[in-house]
Amino acid sequence: MSRYQFIDQQRASYPVRLLCQVLGVTPSRYYAWGVRGAKVPKLVAPAAWELALVQTFTYYKQRYSTRRLRAELQAQGYPVGRQRLRTALRRRALRAVQPRAYTPRTTDSTHGLRCAPNRLLDQLAPTRFNQVWVSDSTYLPLASGQWAYLCAFQDAYTRQVVGWQVLATMHEELVTSALRRALLASQPVPGLLEVVG
Repeated sequence: MSRYQFIDQQRASYPVRLLCQVLGVTPSRYYAWGVRGAKVPKLVAPAAWELALVQTFTYYKQRYSTRRLRAELQAQGYPVGRQRLRTALRRRALRAVQPRAYTPRTTDSTHGLRCAPNRLLDQLAPTRFNQVWVSDSTYLPLASGQWAYLCAFQDAYTRQVVGWQVLATMHEELVTSALRRALLASQPVPGLLEVVG
């Protein structure tokens, strides 16, 4: 036990000045110790919600961020906010693993097959409707997390979509049905130039 601790224990029975004088300590030193030394930080047990946080975070394989963790902990009866969760995660050096976003590929340029020539390269710009159609396909993210695929044919002169199709898969039927719709809707004259991307 230090002299300061002894003074602290006996100060209820004796004056601090007398205790300091007997033990050879200046009162200012004792009071300075009281400010920084007596208030030794105690080891505080983690709160129950923090233990639940770590268990939930581990259970979901570190995939849940603060929004989902908050919902899980509130369902367990712990009303904590996202900022407290961020602080607790940071204190424990825990970070949610963010999976890479999946983006479907609509083009495979390494197929090794012969590519169609660019038939528009040496052509003049179109001067009338139904002279040149261009086409391309893309993917559409759905609210369910799935993907849909869109193929559209556009008139190069008017920039109007003349035919389109959306399907769940990207097979040749996507392109052929979009072309069929375009042919039925526009009824082009012979000599139409189609370029599929």
